[in-house]
Amino acid sequence: MGDWTLRPATAGDVDAVAELRAVVLRPDLERVGRYDEHRVRERLRERWNPEDNQVIEVGGVFAGNVALRVDEDGHWLENFYLDPSVQGRGVGSAVLEQVLSECDSPVRLQVLQGSPARRLYERHGFTAYAEDAVDVWMVRQPR
Repeated sequence: MGDWTLRPATAGDVDAVAELRAVVLRPDLERVGRYDEHRVRERLRERWNPEDNQVIEVGGVFAGNVALRVDEDGHWLENFYLDPSVQGRGVGSAVLEQVLSECDSPVRLQVLQGSPARRLYERHGFTAYAEDAVDVWMVRQPR
């Protein structure tokens, strides 16, 4: 899938990303008994930092978001949401490859138990290092 781009996020992108987050996470959050229609959006808004985020556009239209936050011992991959209408077309893999190519330190992330996104992360070299009944924490060492 070659018709996608990344652009820096702005403060004005927060509502679109919060709405997409609610759509994308709903099935997984309902499965683990944690879906709250308002909290799922507010949680993103409370910690939104446009400087860490990039908007994914497909065909010039908003299609998702990805954040790479610098931490003391590497990076955290966060807010990686892709509109269901473009999932399964290679966009997620292409975005992840580009974002990871910019990292020369470990990259960590947190994914919900049973989420299909875990398979994407494993295909890109992430391995689980901790988990509980709700979440799995994964890491990818630099190549």
